[in-house]
Amino acid sequence: MNLRPHQLRALEAMRDANKGKILIPTGGGKTLIAIRHCQEILSRDTRNRVVIVVAPRILLATQLCEEFITGLNTADECVVGHVHSGETHHWSSTKADDISAFTQLKDVLNCNVILFTTYHSLHRIVESGIDIDIMYCDEAHNATRKDFSISVSDASKVAEKSFYFTATPRNTRDPHGTGMNNTAIFGNVLITVAARELIESGSIIPPTIVPCEVDGLRNKRFAAESDGETLINILDQLDETKSSKVLVAVPSSKVLWNMITQYDTLTQLERRGYEFLHITSKHGAYVNKTKVNREQFFNTLNEYGKDPNKKFVLFHYSILSEGMNVPGLTHCILLRNLPLIELAQTIGRVIRLDKRDSERITNGSIPAGACHFYHKPTGFVTVPVYKNHGKRAALKLQNVVNTIFKEGKPVEQLTN
Repeated sequence: MNLRPHQLRALEAMRDANKGKILIPTGGGKTLIAIRHCQEILSRDTRNRVVIVVAPRILLATQLCEEFITGLNTADECVVGHVHSGETHHWSSTKADDISAFTQLKDVLNCNVILFTTYHSLHRIVESGIDIDIMYCDEAHNATRKDFSISVSDASKVAEKSFYFTATPRNTRDPHGTGMNNTAIFGNVLITVAARELIESGSIIPPTIVPCEVDGLRNKRFAAESDGETLINILDQLDETKSSKVLVAVPSSKVLWNMITQYDTLTQLERRGYEFLHITSKHGAYVNKTKVNREQFFNTLNEYGKDPNKKFVLFHYSILSEGMNVPGLTHCILLRNLPLIELAQTIGRVIRLDKRDSERITNGSIPAGACHFYHKPTGFVTVPVYKNHGKRAALKLQNVVNTIFKEGKPVEQLTN
């Protein structure tokens, strides 16, 4: 895949730096930038390297692993391992001694080693005492959490090169604190890209906010029942001529579980031709009514997302808000109020191009940025508005969209 102009600029900036931040809106291809940078270093080096890729969640670490394996043309010269508690068919451990022994394979097998981990488990890599040649931190705003910042700081100190990717940087008033404005840990900003540039270059599409007025009041005591009814009412208003792939952010794992076990939500979805998937840290991952492991869930998401005739509803609490690339998502329904960063991240799930549009832009059939020619010209984000709830959330959401996508301002102006 050819790189877009902003990706080429980012790659050029990374070539001249050992540390730094890459601030690009969701859908701008940050993972591809990291893969190309890694590819350049591994292909030209005469010594074997240890590469660390850090993600906020196990599911994203799994996705990044598959993207790196597919994207690196030196994949046959790499061994892949995972450092987290999740399921994987690759080598996996969270024990410091095991991690140290595994990385020694680079000398035994004369190959590079790539470890995929989470911010939660990064301290295990630090404890192993291994040398880190390159570290890529995805969704790096998570690195500012107090329980993660120490291990990120320690890894940053020992890594020969470290880069931090995010659409939503989180800074602090103290430039020496845990925020991403601490240059000793995160380095300087290497590139900042506005969302407007990505729309005009054919990298993403603009979002459309759809407030949906709901009769009556929202009763938190019966949230599962009322949210289930609201969801079905919203789905019934969608264009039936197009297959809809809908991400639903629920108020809690408990509400989600009650929606699908105590009420007829799933039956109503089946009647409308929707398949359904859901994932929470408490109950795990399900495809329709079958429990699956995370890899099966991820593979099914890819399969369903790429099928233009597939209709599905994807429930989650927070696992899919950040970083996850779910192909084909057309709508997002927010059944809960989100913090600004998570709100911006959630919008990012539905503003990725349809694969058919991306291919037509590449072959010159349609001009980049001419969204009215696209199969998927916009990503819809719906907020239910009750008489006693939702108006403020809808206004906040529209403000985020206006600031980032219409005014072209960087997201940090919202979050700092």
